Amino acid sequence: MARSHYRICPLCEACCGLEVKTERARVIAIRGAESDVFSHGYLCPKGVSLKDLHEDPDRLRTPLIKHDGVFVEASWEEAFAEIERRLLPIHRERGADAVALTIGNPAAHKVSLLAYTPRLVRALGTRNVYSASTLDQMPKQLSAGLMFGHWLSIPLPDIERCDYLLILGGNPMISNGSLWTVPDYRGKAKAMRARGGRIVVVDPRRSETAAAADEHLAIRPGGDALLLAGIAHTLFAEGLVKLGRLADHVNGIEAARAAVQPFAPEVTAAGCGIPAETQRRIARELAAAPRAAVYGRIGTCTTRFGTVNSWLVDLINVLTGNLDREGGAMFAKAAAFAPNTQGKPGSGKGIATGRRSSRVSGAPEVFGELPITVMAEEIETAGEGQVRALITVASNPVLSAPGGPRIAKALEQLDFMLSLDIYINETTRHADVILPGLSPLEDLHFDVAFPQLSHRNHARFSGPVFDAAAGTPQEWQTILRLCALLEGRGLGVDVQQLDDEAIEADVKRFAGEQTPAVLAALRPWRGPERLIDLQLRVGPYGDQFGRKPDGLNLARVKAASTVEGGGVDLGALVPRIPELLRTPSGRIELAPPSILADLARVKAGPAPAFSLIGRRDTRSGNSWMHNLPVLAKGPERCTLLVHPGDAERLGLAEFAKVKSAVGELVARVERSADMSPGVVSLPHGWGHGLDGVCLSVARERPGVNMNALLDDAARDPLSGNAVLSGVAVEVTPACEAA
Repeated sequence: MARSHYRICPLCEACCGLEVKTERARVIAIRGAESDVFSHGYLCPKGVSLKDLHEDPDRLRTPLIKHDGVFVEASWEEAFAEIERRLLPIHRERGADAVALTIGNPAAHKVSLLAYTPRLVRALGTRNVYSASTLDQMPKQLSAGLMFGHWLSIPLPDIERCDYLLILGGNPMISNGSLWTVPDYRGKAKAMRARGGRIVVVDPRRSETAAAADEHLAIRPGGDALLLAGIAHTLFAEGLVKLGRLADHVNGIEAARAAVQPFAPEVTAAGCGIPAETQRRIARELAAAPRAAVYGRIGTCTTRFGTVNSWLVDLINVLTGNLDREGGAMFAKAAAFAPNTQGKPGSGKGIATGRRSSRVSGAPEVFGELPITVMAEEIETAGEGQVRALITVASNPVLSAPGGPRIAKALEQLDFMLSLDIYINETTRHADVILPGLSPLEDLHFDVAFPQLSHRNHARFSGPVFDAAAGTPQEWQTILRLCALLEGRGLGVDVQQLDDEAIEADVKRFAGEQTPAVLAALRPWRGPERLIDLQLRVGPYGDQFGRKPDGLNLARVKAASTVEGGGVDLGALVPRIPELLRTPSGRIELAPPSILADLARVKAGPAPAFSLIGRRDTRSGNSWMHNLPVLAKGPERCTLLVHPGDAERLGLAEFAKVKSAVGELVARVERSADMSPGVVSLPHGWGHGLDGVCLSVARERPGVNMNALLDDAARDPLSGNAVLSGVAVEVTPACEAA
């Protein structure tokens, strides 16, 4: 008999609610959950692919140990014994910094990984922590931290009440939001325009989002800072600044005015490719709209001035009076795990960066990690603190980071490598031990990060659809065992005891003498469920352990999160300033000194013959999704988009050679009038043709890896984010054999 299960999709930031129909141990259908309080039945192809992921024969289900270059299946005890034998001597004898840790995008979608990996970081004690954040979002997190006091206090367009939306470098029609969780952006944008709203998209390509907007402005790649500074300059110069109720909550308005003063639109026009009068018009439209928001995403973050761009976006939102107001750029109020809802409201310690630096190039630490693009040099370079072992958690930097061939070569020099992953991919093929995780359908789910970025407040939970195979640990249990090993507690530890100790330490930090009573209240739960219950109960909507009887706890959220219920709707976003602020001053810092200093370095350089930009597709958000048949079918997606006029002028036929200062590749050409002349585009996450990769579907159409063209030394110096967009390249005809 068929059964229906409620499930939150863990495959992208949209976090849509799904109804999964099963018969015995088999998925027979997946569709959008109509009753979901957040996504209301919306579904993209990624949700349907959960069936393919669960059934994928390439997905690892047992640990692997490499013997003489060949992976061999092993028991969990054998795998941990090998880790103890090989990893612990490196950690003890060479020091904590000799072991590095890299964390990939899928970890953000699994509560076991996101909530427990910080414990592994503490157990390691290493400075060498890397993640996918320095490939796409660290500039936004840094600017938010400097302005508002916390890394995840990121303003989000209130699209359902907005009248004017300016989007730069984002494609939410495909992503359904990025650092903006907004399922069914297409439907919301259509509704916005139907009620008279206006959407303007700035992008070197007429993206899917731009094609459905009111206006598309084709910017010169890398010119975002010049355009945004020109808009900010206009707001000051034409007396359009209106701080409104935020006037009493900002510092640095005059310093910000002085900083953008040199960037008149007549000065910035040539460098950004947007005429001066258009820049002034956009500034006036933003200022005149009843409710407006500016949203900048990956295209603005992955440039040399990513942090400057991110700051300018929110500076303009403040200057037009649209920050923290309905229909403008607002802040979510998450039910759990959100630091900007905890502690004393209205002020805090703010953030700190540069508490340590990378050993070789001196790149500063930001948000507890170093740029992932310094990892290879930390492995290659001899001396005190050289990385000799690596742990990867759902991470594939050989494909996802610049300098992939260099990273691959460096991995072969390690004394030991451990991967927590479900595939033998371009990175994990170098591992000595691989510990697999569960299928998402075998695991519970609660979004930790994305409710802090959601266009509407909510709380949802989904349990496992299927039981895991007997003897298979959950990922949080695997991580706790690793922590115990690193802490010298050996192999024979009681994981439940480790979890009890960890939760007691968490509770003691805020409960003090009440710790025993709080722990008793949490007793029905274990592992991540206990963490979720704790966070819900002490959160802004929580029951406060009985002090607010109608408040949230895990039992209530679970009861509401069924196919029929679809979670708890906590309402539209509401103004949160000054309560949200965690800056030492208790005010919005409009003029962070480090950002102003970097803004002064912004200038237009000579235009290259061609600039390379990236792109993503709904069916290929990340590299590991290329192995799922339902997403892999259809036209080839790893193509080089070229404007027809450029293709004709260069004599391009089926293939082209693309060459940068650091590498070259041959890609299949696709002519597209959506591209600006002089700009070409390759998608992210391809290049599955390397030896030893066990991704049978992905290898049928491996594509090429655009990161081979990117310089791993090119970074935004403030955030450490890699420069992935606006890279100068040469394009020439090629044959496939080349």
